[in-house]
Amino acid sequence: MHKPIKYAEKVMTVAATGAFAVFERLNRIKPNPSPTPKWSDKPLLKSYEKSKPPLGWPRSTDSLCPRCVPEIRQQILDGKLPVEVLMNEKVGEIKATIIERDGKILMVKQCPKHGTFEDVMSIDTEFSQHLEDVFPGRDIKAHNDEKLHHHGSSTVKYGRGSVLTIDLTNRCNMMCDPCFMDANQVGFVHELTWEEIKQMLDNAITIKPRRQMSVQFSGGEPTLSPYFLDAVRYARKVGYNSVQAATNGIEFAKSFEFAQQAAEAGMRYAYLQFDGIGNAANAHRKVGNLFDVKLKAIDNLHKAGVEIVPVVTIVNGINNEQVGRIIQFALDNPKKIGFLSFQPVSFTGRDEAVTDERREAQRYTLSHLAHDVKTQTGLGEPARDWFPISFMGTFSDWADVMHANDAKNDWGQLSCGCHPNCGTGMAVMIDKETKEAVPVTAFLHGDQLAKDIAKVNDGARSKFISVVGMALCLMKNYDPFKSPTHFKLIDLLRKFDKNYNATGKDYGKVGPDRSIDDVMKRRNDRWNFLFIAGMWFQDLFNYDFRRTEQCIIPYATQEGEISFCAYNTGVGWRNIIEKMHMTATLTKWYEEHGRHEIFAGGKNVKMEAEDHNLVLREGIVTMEEQHDLDKLGIAKNSREEKLRARDAKQAEARGPKKNDAAYDARMASLYREVVLKEKPVQSENGFIPLGALMKPAAPKPEVGEPVLGD
Repeated sequence: MHKPIKYAEKVMTVAATGAFAVFERLNRIKPNPSPTPKWSDKPLLKSYEKSKPPLGWPRSTDSLCPRCVPEIRQQILDGKLPVEVLMNEKVGEIKATIIERDGKILMVKQCPKHGTFEDVMSIDTEFSQHLEDVFPGRDIKAHNDEKLHHHGSSTVKYGRGSVLTIDLTNRCNMMCDPCFMDANQVGFVHELTWEEIKQMLDNAITIKPRRQMSVQFSGGEPTLSPYFLDAVRYARKVGYNSVQAATNGIEFAKSFEFAQQAAEAGMRYAYLQFDGIGNAANAHRKVGNLFDVKLKAIDNLHKAGVEIVPVVTIVNGINNEQVGRIIQFALDNPKKIGFLSFQPVSFTGRDEAVTDERREAQRYTLSHLAHDVKTQTGLGEPARDWFPISFMGTFSDWADVMHANDAKNDWGQLSCGCHPNCGTGMAVMIDKETKEAVPVTAFLHGDQLAKDIAKVNDGARSKFISVVGMALCLMKNYDPFKSPTHFKLIDLLRKFDKNYNATGKDYGKVGPDRSIDDVMKRRNDRWNFLFIAGMWFQDLFNYDFRRTEQCIIPYATQEGEISFCAYNTGVGWRNIIEKMHMTATLTKWYEEHGRHEIFAGGKNVKMEAEDHNLVLREGIVTMEEQHDLDKLGIAKNSREEKLRARDAKQAEARGPKKNDAAYDARMASLYREVVLKEKPVQSENGFIPLGALMKPAAPKPEVGEPVLGD
């Protein structure tokens, strides 16, 4: 039954190839000038007008010293330096070189005061080269933005972003590692007032190009803010069609009614912290039943009409083994999960002072992710099926041209114009009925498709001609024999129509007037376009200002809008701004408001019920924590490092033990072998020679390094 259809579709693809050749030649004749839509004061860019940062390697860029920056930041916090120094001087900045060595890509930099630093950017040069090769270029320069973008070297310069982030509070009902903002640990509360929230949302829509169709309320835990629901409601009112919450899900798991209230207020997506399958896989968060909480939160939110995006902070040695299990969980539940966001660890917040040993052991890159997906699930080829998130900019450009003259076109198409080193993704088409899953670029030639669409865009033709051009592009690059068994060419065309509103067909509204009926209508689709994304936020060890200036997820603050990485890492604007606009000290806050409940130390969350309708196959549930770092003798988090540093100081204060020269020599030998990876010295009969034992011990490790025997 299916083969005749596939052969017929193959004939159509051949015909479309010929038709596009004619279309493309005609489209090159006297192309129209790029239109200037209402949401921009500058015309849309043609593909050849887009600029690109320096790419490839070796290349030089501007970075930061991991030791200078915390020192300077502390001087600002202590009042010894004015905050204006960050706008007027290049404090803590040093040059960095991105090079290839031993099949890896590294960032290497040297500070005159603190010496040399290097870190891994990628473990697969072919993968990284592919990402940079298909990068379409930067977005339109931001304009009408002077009042909000004024942060010196950290200033956002291109585009309008895709998701505006607003931290409603720095309070959280968890206390876990890693944590961008060091929640519950900074000694004061920073919580936005209702007037501040409205002002930030109002300010945001003054910048052009106005592409920012999404706003994400974050924290801390945003649901702890008394204005959470009001903020969601107001964001929809001013025009954001995608309102999100970055949440641990506890409040949504505890109450279905609260999930309903959020949906009714206009919340469309829950970016749900999700570290693995099973309570053991989430044990590092120190909540006894955290995975049960996630399942109940997903169930409640989905039932209420909110879409769920599991957000996975991946730490090598902690939960990298969970990549395949999480994807399998999504494949098993295609009606409830349509997007996965993996976020390789960024050593910031509580982890900014990470030791070199732990950083090297826990470092995880986008290339690690692509290979783990391939190894653990069999899905995708890293250098074929993974693309930079900015790759979708070509499709956004097509939609912008198509809708440029629409009467109600007040917002540009969502455009993720970030640097190719920032984010990557692979799209998988899933049959909701059979659960069959195939990477989209296995049956749709992604590289060539983007090149063809760029040619359509450059003609800047009418809406009708643009739609015809896109249809031909899709048809000519489609391989029916590699698509899912029941998938048809018409399904592909409908998917694009649904996402970009090409024909005007009603698939269910997504705008401010969206209802639960619209939600259910959009869900009534046999095919789930699962996007597996990787977003790698910078830290001081791999910081690149060329990435910062293209940021697509800026933070709205009382001091303007700041790049995600410049705010959370970089020079650390978060620390400074939250201190500048501190609501109250913790002591005063507790006196006036009382203490909110915090789940830590293995404490369980009490829920009304724990039942759910998710598919959870036993084979993917993790029954014990990952022990890679235990075997290496490396701390798992900042708390363990602090404990080890304390123990090391106490041991040093006690002084050397009597008659323990042989013991110290043995420990030094183990340290060289396990931590420094030196081969042990052995004699022919396998015993360590006495002379080797009497060699000087290895240099005493720095504070925070694992000390064997303590």
